[in-house]
Amino acid sequence: MRILLATDAWEPQVNGVVRTLTKVVHELRELGHTVEVVSPDQFKTFPLPTYPEIKVAIGVYEPVQERFKAFEPEAIHIATEGPIGLAARRICVEWRLPFTTSYHTRFPEYVSARLPVPLAAGYAYMKWFHRPSGRLMVATPTMRNELTQHGFRNISPWTRGVDTVTFNPAARDKDVFAHLPKPVFLYVGRVAVEKNIEAFLGIDLPGSKVVVGDGPQREELAAKYPKAVFTGAKFGEELTAHFACADVFVFPSLTDTFGLVILESMACGTPVAAYPAPGPIDIIPESGAGALAASATEGLREACLEALKLDRGGVRGFAETFSWRACAEDFVRNLQPYPEPEKTRFWRRLRRLARVRRRSQTAA
Repeated sequence: MRILLATDAWEPQVNGVVRTLTKVVHELRELGHTVEVVSPDQFKTFPLPTYPEIKVAIGVYEPVQERFKAFEPEAIHIATEGPIGLAARRICVEWRLPFTTSYHTRFPEYVSARLPVPLAAGYAYMKWFHRPSGRLMVATPTMRNELTQHGFRNISPWTRGVDTVTFNPAARDKDVFAHLPKPVFLYVGRVAVEKNIEAFLGIDLPGSKVVVGDGPQREELAAKYPKAVFTGAKFGEELTAHFACADVFVFPSLTDTFGLVILESMACGTPVAAYPAPGPIDIIPESGAGALAASATEGLREACLEALKLDRGGVRGFAETFSWRACAEDFVRNLQPYPEPEKTRFWRRLRRLARVRRRSQTAA
């Protein structure tokens, strides 16, 4: 198929959404599909207020229209709700093109954590955005149930994967935390208020706490918790080594829809402690690869200490049940491509309209 992916989250951003989309695009191409990605790096951008690492595209509507016309997609997926996603949505609605969307970020909770915006306003926008979508793809049953309760419809499961070659226990052979008191409790991800990192840094644990990542809250938290080690962002083999050499990976977020770093840690053999939020509550129970806190506000310390007891070999074995190929195949099953005759008629009509429009502009 010719698949067009419209996304406001793309490289060089570093987060779970970008890793998911880039891995899926790679797998789709390996499966023989042609994929056109419309992303912020192709436009003029400005830094997102309060989060300069994220670049917001501007002036996208007409260029995105041209990309649609030139590529003639058989299936369209809109991954995010930002300017590029909005432009693609508008085009699909105006031209009556079927499309699918996905829910990667708990946008209402994310905004409410940063700005005085009520959750209801955020959910009203998200429902409006996703309403025309033929299928709304979500990563977990918990997220599906939560969105259903908020009035979303046409929700379909879309699993996640992990690169078990890149993330592996062998990186533990050279201990990057040899200089720190053990055990080592690790957080990896954006250092931002919506990640609830203080819930981890504020609890009493033996050994050391390490925070890997960057973000707008890093300086504030480093000043407030001087005993914690803040390493900044890590990539490639260095990131894998930090995952593998930790004793427990702590995931305190309550606003993620999945938490890809959970699987990356497990692939390195490092067990996970987390709150019972969407993502952890779908992955960890019965896995033998982690422990959940008693509630969304209590019990994280106990979960961390429980996770210390788990067998690292069993943790790795559980991670090996996830793959990016299965994730890409899920994605394709959820797409809504045109029937061949309808697709041919539509793009022939669109090309004819474009020629008429150009002649009118020339005559004027």
